[in-house]
Amino acid sequence: VFAQKKPNVIYIYADDLGYGELGSYGQQKIKTPNLDKIAKEGIKFTQHYAAAPVCAPSRAMLMTGKNSGHSYIRGNYELGGFEDENEGGQMPLPEGTFTIAKLMKQAGYTTGAIGKWGLGMSNTTGDPNKQGFDYFYGYLCQKQAHNFYPTHLWENGKWDTLKNSYIQVHKPLAKDAPAAAFDYFKGKEYSVTKMAEKTVAFIKENQKKPFFLYLPYTGPHVSLQAPDEAVKDYMGQFEEHPYYGENGYASALYPRATYAAMITYMDKQVGEIMKLLKELGLDKNTIVMFSSDNGPTFKTGGADVDFFNSAGGLRGKKQDLYEGGIREPFIARWPGKIPQGKVSNHISVQYDLMATLSELTGQKAWDNDGVSFLPTLLGNTNKQKKHDYLYFEFPEKGGQVAIRIGDWKGVKSNMKKNKNAPWEIYNLLTDEKETTDVAAQHPELAKRFEEIMKKEHQPSHIRDWEFIDPKFSGKE
Repeated sequence: VFAQKKPNVIYIYADDLGYGELGSYGQQKIKTPNLDKIAKEGIKFTQHYAAAPVCAPSRAMLMTGKNSGHSYIRGNYELGGFEDENEGGQMPLPEGTFTIAKLMKQAGYTTGAIGKWGLGMSNTTGDPNKQGFDYFYGYLCQKQAHNFYPTHLWENGKWDTLKNSYIQVHKPLAKDAPAAAFDYFKGKEYSVTKMAEKTVAFIKENQKKPFFLYLPYTGPHVSLQAPDEAVKDYMGQFEEHPYYGENGYASALYPRATYAAMITYMDKQVGEIMKLLKELGLDKNTIVMFSSDNGPTFKTGGADVDFFNSAGGLRGKKQDLYEGGIREPFIARWPGKIPQGKVSNHISVQYDLMATLSELTGQKAWDNDGVSFLPTLLGNTNKQKKHDYLYFEFPEKGGQVAIRIGDWKGVKSNMKKNKNAPWEIYNLLTDEKETTDVAAQHPELAKRFEEIMKKEHQPSHIRDWEFIDPKFSGKE
């Protein structure tokens, strides 16, 4: 479409950031001035979804344009431990997968990924350099990403040593531990800072040619760890109780200030990227997008997401298919092309990115489940196709399915115990918080949801993920 001068594309992906954690989405306590500016100078979506309520499957579906009934990866599947010598990563994307990075390479882009990958180590088929990325820097394994002061990150398959001692990040402290004991969880080199430096280098190096940059930064996923100077900005603003690691992850002396600082620090890095684009004269020809992989964390790692209203008042959190687990901020800016200050309630999902980039670049994508939202971005809403429905299935936390058709949403829970669990049905137009189940009044919708589930679910290659139509009793 824009062949004369291809626009650069930067897609920033936060980790466990909830629908209500940006100022532009109503956050009161945490400052996100740079992301709010992107929303103000571009478009903000109010009905945008992650494809899954946890890390790895969300990332896989973003990369491949598939929904969770078709995706190769549908849950977090760990292949190693936390220790450096046991680093094994998660289930790798298989060989020959068509990813958005391969699409962009096909369109003549230089491609980079900097942040948390979670789709296979570099010695597997899931190596980002084999999945379409010319350059990768960051965490290959999600378990390593539980620590913001790791001994190493990875650069194109090579171990990059950081100036940090090894931290056993899930080791709890004693309840009477002195303040100095919390210093164990600090290091010299903060991973987000390193990733931001590599981002600046990548943009400078590739400024003369079109680039696609995927930035899955790791804030605010616990552990609660942030540079001291970032935490200082929030000191004394909230009532604090030290977190001693009793629910896993690093202990934190000022858990609330640290959590807020993690988001603001990430926002600051986004500000640096925006400044650099202006300095290099790339600003007008770069599309910057921002979203998050799933809703805010549940009671774990000392994060107090209820205090911050992280889900923006929506029901559920990470690991849930209620709105709080999957509805995400999505903002995009492209000066002169995306109209300023627009708010869109177009119903969209992260597996739409493949179709959107395909339309943007004029490249044919492989078979995918997405609908391009480019018309909405460019203000041509009369040309915007709509989804017939959005489909979600999630094998963890008891086995869940959710389907959205227009304003209607169906949710099934605990399907591993009861394959024929009843549909809960909510009208999101009048009941965004999913408080009132109207299934009794709408048997016709339950029937339709059931048909969609049968149509969209393909059997998985992993037994643990096969909860919709298992062919085994579990008693073998």
